[in-house]
Amino acid sequence: MKVLVATEKPFSKVAVDGIRKIVEAAGYEFAALEKYTSNDELLAAVADADALIVRSDKVTREVVDAAKNLKIVVRAGAGYDNLDLAACTERGIVAMNTPGQNANAVAELAIAFMLFMSRNHFNPGTGCELKGKTLGIQAFGNIGRRVSVLAKGFGMDVLVYAPTAPAQVIADYGVTVATTLEELFEKSDFLTLHIPANEKTKGLIGYDLVSRMPKGACLVNTARKEVINEEGLIKALKEREDLKYITDVPTANHAAMAEEFGKRVFGTPKKMGAETGEANVNAGLAAANQIVDFFTTGNTKFQVNKQ
Repeated sequence: MKVLVATEKPFSKVAVDGIRKIVEAAGYEFAALEKYTSNDELLAAVADADALIVRSDKVTREVVDAAKNLKIVVRAGAGYDNLDLAACTERGIVAMNTPGQNANAVAELAIAFMLFMSRNHFNPGTGCELKGKTLGIQAFGNIGRRVSVLAKGFGMDVLVYAPTAPAQVIADYGVTVATTLEELFEKSDFLTLHIPANEKTKGLIGYDLVSRMPKGACLVNTARKEVINEEGLIKALKEREDLKYITDVPTANHAAMAEEFGKRVFGTPKKMGAETGEANVNAGLAAANQIVDFFTTGNTKFQVNKQ
């Protein structure tokens, strides 16, 4: 079996060495394609791969068609919208993610964003404290749960909208539940998004929701840019000069938004959620272990294209 790590934005050396060790210890062949600059390089590399590990790399139908031996692809991270699940399913290829491995890194970034915005980008001027503020969390998976723990450490009140979260999980984390999404936005001084980008969520966060937020509220997006209705967000920011927005997944017109709204809008140059050494290693090693487990025992626990 040949396991290929294909990463336009590479894993750290520690992660790659760890993946290689896991793969070769299982008796499989290890290969790596790093910092590739064209899709043709990826198509050539996957031609004889039995397993594929990627980060944010696009595994399109073209890639799937080129990978004649491919049996499993693992996205090292939680979001998997870069995988063409339909194409994988048609070919009988198992597609997986590695949930939870980047959770702490993303959660810490969300809290850092709140501090950054509450303290005027760390420029002179009176800001506000997180203590005593209400933090709204949309979705309560691995990241949302970790955010709630960190937020409570700052003395924040945590409000969650997660209709599918088990009641026991809600009880274990001691958070308050919003009965509707509108209620979540209406009561949150800070609101952090941890939803995937899918048919139900794309463009979901727009004018109607954002304009409901309390005076001085801040919306934090470390999820996906596609969940933002950019036109609606801009309208809300224009009408409400007290609202703020910060993200590591800027939308297409983010530069213009930042110019128009000044310090009320901020975006990092690239996605930063999983940009820690720890998350990099955790996700990479988890991907390798899942592939070995799949080949040796048939375990498909983290499969995302189950029918």
